[in-house]
Amino acid sequence: MEEGVNAFLLGFPALFSIVNPLSGGFIFYTVVGSRDDATYARLALLVACYSFLVLMVSLWAGSYVLAFFGVSLPALRVAGGLVVALSAWGLLSAPEQREERKQEQAAQVGAFRSADIAFYPLTMPFTTGPGTISVAITLGAGRPKFGTGPFYFFCGMTVAALAVAASVWVIYRYAERLSHPLGEAGNRALTRLFAFLLLCVGVQILISGVTDVLRPLLPARW
Repeated sequence: MEEGVNAFLLGFPALFSIVNPLSGGFIFYTVVGSRDDATYARLALLVACYSFLVLMVSLWAGSYVLAFFGVSLPALRVAGGLVVALSAWGLLSAPEQREERKQEQAAQVGAFRSADIAFYPLTMPFTTGPGTISVAITLGAGRPKFGTGPFYFFCGMTVAALAVAASVWVIYRYAERLSHPLGEAGNRALTRLFAFLLLCVGVQILISGVTDVLRPLLPARW
C-alpha cells in the first residue's frame, strides 16, 4: 500500500506540472469560449478523457516501445531525467514563453468544428505534448519489478493520471470562473511552484539512472 501512495505522490505533481492545466484552461477558454455551453462542456470532457488515455499509454506502454528499440532502463532514466529537469527549468525560469507557444497553437483552431479539434490539437499537443509523454514514460519505467510493488505502483500512478485528467476537466470546464480570482500573476506563481517540484523529480530520476549505470563499475562494498 505504501508503494501506491509513494507512486501517487511522485506521479501527480510531476504530471500536473508538465500538463499545467491552469494555464491551459485559460487559453482553452479563449479558443472555444465563444461556442455554446453544451459544446464547450463536451469539449472539456473529451480533452480530459483523451488526456487520460495519452497518459496511460505513455505510462504503461512507452517503456516497452523503447525496450523494443534496445533502449535500456538506465539510459531511459538518465535521458528522461534530463528531459524532465530541462522542461521544469524552462517552466521555472520563463513560464510565459510556454503560454505563448500554446496560444499560437490554439489561435489556429478557433474556426474548426468541435469534433475535429478535441484530440488534435486541443489534447495533443496543446494539453499533453511531447514533454508530458516523456515525463510519463520516465515515471512508468521506474516501476518496481518484484513482489506486490508493481501492482501498488500501477494503482498509484493510474490514480495520479486520473487525478490530472480530472483536473484538466474541472479547470477547462470552469476556466472563466477560475480566471478571475487567480489571475495571470497567480497562475504563473503556481506554475513556478509545480515546476520546482518537477525539477526535483527530474533530478531524482537522473540520480537513479546514473546510479544504475555506475553500480556495475563500483567495488562490491558500494
